[in-house]
Amino acid sequence: MTAIATIAALSIVSYYPATDNFEEKISGTVVKLKMIGVPASGDTKSFFIGETEVTWDLFDIWAFRLDQIQEQIDSGVDAESRPSRPYGAPDWGFGHAGYPAIGMTSHAAETFCKWISTKTGRKYRLPTEAEWEVAARAGATALPGPLDKYAWFWDNAMDKTHSVAKKAANAFGLFDTLGNVAEWCIRKNGTAVVAGGSYNDKKSGIDFGVREKQLPKWNQRDPQIPKSRWWLCDAPFVGFRLVCER
Repeated sequence: MTAIATIAALSIVSYYPATDNFEEKISGTVVKLKMIGVPASGDTKSFFIGETEVTWDLFDIWAFRLDQIQEQIDSGVDAESRPSRPYGAPDWGFGHAGYPAIGMTSHAAETFCKWISTKTGRKYRLPTEAEWEVAARAGATALPGPLDKYAWFWDNAMDKTHSVAKKAANAFGLFDTLGNVAEWCIRKNGTAVVAGGSYNDKKSGIDFGVREKQLPKWNQRDPQIPKSRWWLCDAPFVGFRLVCER
């Protein structure tokens, strides 16, 4: 990934430990989602954010309709709010259970947020750019070191994603905010970018301020016309993390 922009370090303010983390259990499944409380910082209000990137364990339920019986699938219930089958293996053979879900468009990620909000009764969404950076930095003014203790990137990832939470967590208890997969977030103007860098980036491309917009080459091999609005068949380095509003 090549950074198209970096943003200046946020003003560091006093942080207070979050004591209201919670665990979300998805009804009808054994899947759980741990959410970490992030305190307010500057203009950013306090919020909850996923301890890890969204994994296939959770994403599969929505993407492949594992929460529906065959009769519902056949009748087309929620058909317009569920993705079509991806072109090729969605996990690229990297690994599935416990691995970050990859290759989804920002539209797919946002539609997933609507689905899980309906499922749980809580307001889930993608993080804003500012929220993502507050959470990823966890008060830090510089990259953690040594970087390979905290992040999967070009030097140590062997050209693939890895199971979440295998590297050290940041000061908020969040894993893989840098590297592994770049994460969708929303800018002030409403456009989506991925942040933080991924396993596919060299050390210089791993940073709190790294951003990149979706490029045509991320979906170059998709044979559909028009191309899928759900999947990026050439961007296995893209994933996302959930925010839950207080």
